[in-house]
Amino acid sequence: MIDYETYVRIRNYFTRDGLNISQISNELGLDQRTVARWANEKRYLPRRTATRASKLDPYKNDIIRMLEKHPYSGRQVFQIIRENGFNGGITILTDYVRKIRPPKTKPFLKLVFAPGECAQVDWGSYGTVRVGSTTRRLSFFVMVLCHSRMMYIEFTVSQTMEHFLGCHQKAFHFFGSVPQKIMVDNLKSAVLKRTIGKAPVFNPRYLDFAEYYGFMIVPCNAGKGNEKGQVENGVGYVKRNLLNGLGIPDFKIMKPVAQNWLDAIANVRNHGETGKKPVDMFYEEKPSLQPFPVEPYDIGVVKQARASRQFRVTIDTNRYSVPAQLAGVGLTVKMYPDRLCFYHENKLVARHVRSYDRRRDFEHPDHPKVLLAQRKKARDQKIFMRFLTLSDKAQEYYRQLKQRRMNPFHHIRQIVALAEIYPKEQVALAIEDAFSFAAFSCDYIANLLEQRSRPDNEPGVLHLTRSSDLLDLTIQKPDLSIYNIGDKK
Repeated sequence: MIDYETYVRIRNYFTRDGLNISQISNELGLDQRTVARWANEKRYLPRRTATRASKLDPYKNDIIRMLEKHPYSGRQVFQIIRENGFNGGITILTDYVRKIRPPKTKPFLKLVFAPGECAQVDWGSYGTVRVGSTTRRLSFFVMVLCHSRMMYIEFTVSQTMEHFLGCHQKAFHFFGSVPQKIMVDNLKSAVLKRTIGKAPVFNPRYLDFAEYYGFMIVPCNAGKGNEKGQVENGVGYVKRNLLNGLGIPDFKIMKPVAQNWLDAIANVRNHGETGKKPVDMFYEEKPSLQPFPVEPYDIGVVKQARASRQFRVTIDTNRYSVPAQLAGVGLTVKMYPDRLCFYHENKLVARHVRSYDRRRDFEHPDHPKVLLAQRKKARDQKIFMRFLTLSDKAQEYYRQLKQRRMNPFHHIRQIVALAEIYPKEQVALAIEDAFSFAAFSCDYIANLLEQRSRPDNEPGVLHLTRSSDLLDLTIQKPDLSIYNIGDKK
């Protein structure tokens, strides 16, 4: 035997929520035969058993009439019947009120939409996801065409304005067209303020976006999320059918996963409400949708920032470089879901792929070149000043190097380096001697210094270790007859 509360729950699951006998049985932990019996009972008629009298019995009919007339709380009912002579406790009363109180089921009108008339959009969230070396909240955008139930989803790790508008654009390209209306909840990206009895205050950026694409914004009434029940059912369907039990090693896999799920499951299933495949109904609905403009709307969100001394701008804890000459300068940043653009005086000065990792540093190889060139110029100037101190003819030597179209700083660096090895006086003498030979090159200077650094050794006498052996040598007398070539007659 079940109590009245359990009976009400069975009936609500069966009539209001549309669960079958097996699902109700699993939900309540009851035998399926018990559920089957009470699910079809329109009234709660428990078996009569012998029960002892209760202090509450004389007041039960009055309590039922009170609850049918107005949804009094248990304490209010207790106060009323105490004034009528009830001397029992409040616990027995509240238990009885809980059993007999009529279930609160609010009725809703079924919304019907013509082809191309309306789409509904909403955000959903589902745990966290790995992005690079960090984790972020996994969000997903859902747009459902109200007539065909054709669905589009886009996974993101942010719900900011640029992502909200970017997801709209991708949905329009997915459908190949734009609906006449878009129904939204009262999220700040769409509706800034709702006051009962007054027109809603729309987010000016979203309103401008809607005017560009030619659709009307239709916000739900306050507390009436059921008005966009199709997209809310879509959000729940994504969680149950796609994300439930799905292993997600990294965020980058979500785009192909979503595309495959839309093409293979979501848009080709027989929809529970229409009984048809969304993709089939979409072919009928598409001619009623509006074409979208050739040029896409600029969805970038603009903010002001100042570059640091390391010529970096920080966005979402990540640092992005700009040209070194803009260190400490105020810049305009235009943020897109996939990129960041940096402007100075209305001129694009830097562009980076947007990262959703954290605390990363991104430097374009061209940005430090000006700073490196300045440092190189300073080093060259310092080397040149050292070169001029080596000799009175150093400046003229440099002029001769330039006239010969050489790389003068290459030779100057080499000569200054030689001054670190050889005495300054020898280097000065080598420069002066180079003028006499018209030899203008660091190689000549190095050759002169090397030759003069060699020691001058006088040649010594030949020392024979075994001179007695030389005295024993026998030399044959030469034959001079070979020279008498003219004595033949």
